[in-house]
Amino acid sequence: MSIELKSASKTVRGITHIQPTSLKMSTGHFNVLLGQTGSGKTSLIKLMAGLDPLATGQIFLDGEDVSKLSTQKRNISLVHQFFVNYPHMSVFDNIASPLKVTGMAPSEIEGRVQEAADILQLGPMLKRRPHELSGGQQQRCALARAIAKESRAVFLDEPLANLDYKLREELREQLPELFAGRGAVVVYATSEPEEALLLGGETALMDDGIVTQFGQTAEIYRKPTNLTAARVFSNPPINAAEISKVGKVAKLHDGVSWDMYEDAANLPDGEYVVAIRPHHVLPVKQSDADVALNGIVQVTELSGSESSAHFQMGANGWVSLSAGVHPYKVGENHQFFMDAKKAFYFAPDGRLVA
Repeated sequence: MSIELKSASKTVRGITHIQPTSLKMSTGHFNVLLGQTGSGKTSLIKLMAGLDPLATGQIFLDGEDVSKLSTQKRNISLVHQFFVNYPHMSVFDNIASPLKVTGMAPSEIEGRVQEAADILQLGPMLKRRPHELSGGQQQRCALARAIAKESRAVFLDEPLANLDYKLREELREQLPELFAGRGAVVVYATSEPEEALLLGGETALMDDGIVTQFGQTAEIYRKPTNLTAARVFSNPPINAAEISKVGKVAKLHDGVSWDMYEDAANLPDGEYVVAIRPHHVLPVKQSDADVALNGIVQVTELSGSESSAHFQMGANGWVSLSAGVHPYKVGENHQFFMDAKKAFYFAPDGRLVA
């Protein structure tokens, strides 16, 4: 089973929301759409689901051109970040609703609903109404409806965004198991790079209605093909600054310099952009090869067992993300250390060169 887009685009009142996009997503793993709010994830899902018309191109579902088919005829399921359940129906009837529309036999409906409810731990709640459920249980109900329907494609549009942290972590771990072996193409939209890495599979990085890179999730994280892709796949934001390269030495415009390694050392002399993720900029030195950076701390944050510091060094704002609790003070100069071996180098036009 697969979903294939061929030059598919979306236009609203003359404004292009999705640029012509060609991409093929398959079953057997999660297909993640990763991008910030407004990047086009929901618009692309609506195109694939048949909720919005194509401006150009075609969409194929398992080789069948479904470009002009209604959502109902595509046999797909869509789960939003908001808890979309029918308030006047019981949990059982909410899960069964798409099955009843098809005229399925009551005995088969009963079996499918019970199976989906058991998987999502909703068995004891089948007689309740949605308002009697917690937020997590309501979202489980929506997921159970998608599972019971046995759709050819399931679209999950940031389905965990409105849940509290604990529920989000719990469901995130369960999702791959919920859809494993069901034969559906699963497309999952998120704005969190960490979530994409946890789900694995393949990821399409999105920015301003454009898929900037698509492939194995771990691979595109390790090697973004351009600076835009690197920025999409980094939270906190990736550090980026202009450098001059002379010989095998890179030099920031404020004077900090370091030796370049491997392929980067063999680049022609000239102007480039260096980019390095925040967890490779630390408040403690890890090796003799680390590059010392000194900056004025602007903002500090504690998140569980991690500390982050936003600091200003020359004309550039930098971010450090490290394990543990560190005594940063806003307004003070602080030293950080960059692992130059983990740096990416981009041409002025944004292409990855090393």
